[in-house]
Amino acid sequence: MTSRPAGRGQVKVKVKNTKSRKASSNKWLERQLNDPYVHAAKAKGYRSRAAFKLIDLDDQFHFLKPGAHILDLGAAPGGWSQIAHHRIGPKGKVVAADLLEMEPLDGVTVLRADILDEDTPSVLKQALGGPADVVLTDMAAPTTGHRETDHIRTSALLEAALDVADDTLKLGGTFVGKVFQGGATGTLLQRLKKSFKSVKHVKPPASRAESVELYLVALGFRGGA
Repeated sequence: MTSRPAGRGQVKVKVKNTKSRKASSNKWLERQLNDPYVHAAKAKGYRSRAAFKLIDLDDQFHFLKPGAHILDLGAAPGGWSQIAHHRIGPKGKVVAADLLEMEPLDGVTVLRADILDEDTPSVLKQALGGPADVVLTDMAAPTTGHRETDHIRTSALLEAALDVADDTLKLGGTFVGKVFQGGATGTLLQRLKKSFKSVKHVKPPASRAESVELYLVALGFRGGA
């Protein structure tokens, strides 16, 4: 297990209002300066504070096993790929795929790929050297401020990632992805329950209290729906 970031003490950093910054920018900057996970990520060399979310999830469900083959979809900037590589060890394999360009990462195969392209699953499996033990995705659509819209858009990304998982996961494998608001619902939840033995919704400690994000952990892949 990895130790949790500690708070920064009793002194809270305040950001002065300036004409050059919007109030929303001030609020974001103040949150960053006072977030222990942001500081801990920087201290440990992680590419994002989101790395701690994957640490939390794996500490609970133990899906990043030594020697595993891991596929990280929408991987940029690479925080989840870093944790996956560290936890599976040198005998494992991590392939990080994103439509955006991503800086090289030691021990990780980085590919530019569109998960909506029908040829992508075969390209990813070839890079992995076979099927994946785990498919990860921390993708979320840019937020609009309207919760229902954000939930629908992020659920669409999750479903696209699940399509890739159907084509790349080995039987018994694990799928981990982000959802908003009420989690996976309706036909998406039915699909997950049909394809996996166990489907859990989790809010990891590293997820901000005010955030509406949840993480879905689907264990025991039975095969694509």
